[in-house]
Amino acid sequence: MNVQYTSRHEPLAPELREFCQARFKALSKMMSFATDVDVITSLERNRHKAEIHVLAKGGGLMVAEEGPDLAGSLHRAFDHLEMKLKKEREKFREKKRRGSRERKELASPVEPGVPVEPERRWVRSAHYSAKPMTIEEALTQFELKKKEVLMFRREETEGWAVVFRRKDGRIGLVEPE
Repeated sequence: MNVQYTSRHEPLAPELREFCQARFKALSKMMSFATDVDVITSLERNRHKAEIHVLAKGGGLMVAEEGPDLAGSLHRAFDHLEMKLKKEREKFREKKRRGSRERKELASPVEPGVPVEPERRWVRSAHYSAKPMTIEEALTQFELKKKEVLMFRREETEGWAVVFRRKDGRIGLVEPE
């Protein structure tokens, strides 16, 4: 973990730098993923601002605190960073736990002798033609659209018919009576 210190409008005191290093050492277990850390301090109109940017492979964290003195701002910034790190770690753990729980539910033991029915799912589709057409026109539309199923109205009878692709690659026609 590379730590860089940047001070704007006032120098960073050595005791505050040591304080930062001590806090980073204390947080090192939670920040094992971090590659770079930037500590930025600044003075603007008698307000001391402390920012901590933690850069990691998957993303990063940023905390910023302001106050009348720099030491207090740094204390609050490190407390805020620690709180964010704990929250991210808890999210990660819960995500891992939830994932294994879902897998266990999917692979629940089945009693022998009891047939298991797969869950039926249906999907709404808009592969139909409302205008009446002949079977030849329907077949050309079916080939042009490259769909598995086409529902159309017969020109002669005004009844519905379905053209579909069979498993053997041939084309089937269904006309209800």
